[in-house]
Amino acid sequence: MKQYPSIPNINSTNKAPFGEPCVGFYKYDGSNLRWEWNKKRGFYKYGTRTQLFDESHELFSQAIPIFQDTIAPILTQIVKDNYKVDDFICYTEFFGKSSFAGWHDQNEDKTLILLDVWIPRKGFIIPKTFNKLFGDNEWSPEVVYEGNFNKQLCEDVKTGKYDLDEGMMCKGVDKKGQQWMIKVKTQTYLDKLKNKYGEGWEKYI
Repeated sequence: MKQYPSIPNINSTNKAPFGEPCVGFYKYDGSNLRWEWNKKRGFYKYGTRTQLFDESHELFSQAIPIFQDTIAPILTQIVKDNYKVDDFICYTEFFGKSSFAGWHDQNEDKTLILLDVWIPRKGFIIPKTFNKLFGDNEWSPEVVYEGNFNKQLCEDVKTGKYDLDEGMMCKGVDKKGQQWMIKVKTQTYLDKLKNKYGEGWEKYI
C-alpha cells in the first residue's frame, strides 16, 4: 500500500520550486490516513503513513465510519467516472478541534479532509484537476492561494497574512507532469511546537 510521501518544509530544503505555478491549500493539523480501493472489494485496506489499522485500533478506528459514510461513496464514483481503474489509493487528514502535531483527544469528534488521490501508472491527480473533480465537497481541502510559489508567499504565510493555523500546503506540477509538494508553516505554529516540545521540537515540523 503506497505510503504518502514525506513533504519537505520550506525551511529545510534547498530545492524550493520558486517561480513555479502552484495551488496553496490550507494545511490541517492531524494525522495522515490512507485508504486503498479495489474493484472487487471496495475500500478494504486502511493505514496511517507507517502502518495498517482496522476496526480494533483504539484511535484510528474512529475514522473508518466517517470515511465510509461521507467520502467513500462520492469519491469512488468520481474516480470511476474519470479514470479506468481496478484500484487506487486516497489520502486524508484526520483531526479534531484539539488535535496538535499528531496528538488527538480520544473522546473528541473528528473530521476527515481529502488530501490526494493516487492513480496507478498515472500518479497523484494534479492540483487543478483535483480541485475540478472534488472541490465542491465539504471534505475537500480549502484553497487559499493560486499563483507562483515565491519567497513573498512564504513570508506572508509565516507572518499570518492568510489567517492559517499550521500553515499552507503548496502543490504544483513538474516538467514530467508529476505533482510536487512543499509545506510552509506559520511562525505562530512553530512557536507552539517549541513551547510544547522544547529541545527536539523540529522533528514535529
